[in-house]
Amino acid sequence: MPANTEAAMKPRIVPTQHERRFDAGEFIVTKTDLKGRITYANRVFMRMSDYAEDSLLGVQHNIVRHPDMPRGAFKHLWDTIQTGREWFGFVKNMAANGDFYWVFANVTVDYHNDRKIGYYSVRRQAPQKAVDVIAPLYAEMSRIEKAAGPAKACEASLAWLDQQLAAKGVSYEQMMLDLFHRAV
Repeated sequence: MPANTEAAMKPRIVPTQHERRFDAGEFIVTKTDLKGRITYANRVFMRMSDYAEDSLLGVQHNIVRHPDMPRGAFKHLWDTIQTGREWFGFVKNMAANGDFYWVFANVTVDYHNDRKIGYYSVRRQAPQKAVDVIAPLYAEMSRIEKAAGPAKACEASLAWLDQQLAAKGVSYEQMMLDLFHRAV
């Protein structure tokens, strides 16, 4: 396998049950290009993800994707930011050693001279009360995705999520922001 292909592949990491946390006053900040490849990562991100800067730059941001995260959540994120709107949500990430950490993320479009050049994300430590609500919701979305199969996974879990939101009379963004603000 050519070296550049091997370097671009996501490493196989076995998740642990150990949670990492960061201070409430700290922020994880990253920038990506339009394809989701990391172009900037701050020191908090490097510390929490347990990757050095040279291991992150040019790599897909999903290098920190935890397998507990439903694919539908990321489809919702991409569908939102590709329209130019900002996205708020909770994400469970995985460090290089398999540890996990929860974040409350805000992802926005990054512009240069009025041209869309990528995405900018700022993340805070997710409050435990919010995680207690989100984790079972994501677990159900993941269960639905497995039952639906790869081809229909995202649309099946997002359809279920839309039903849950409609029953509560809230949008995805409202639910995420309410969970964050009620928990802090």
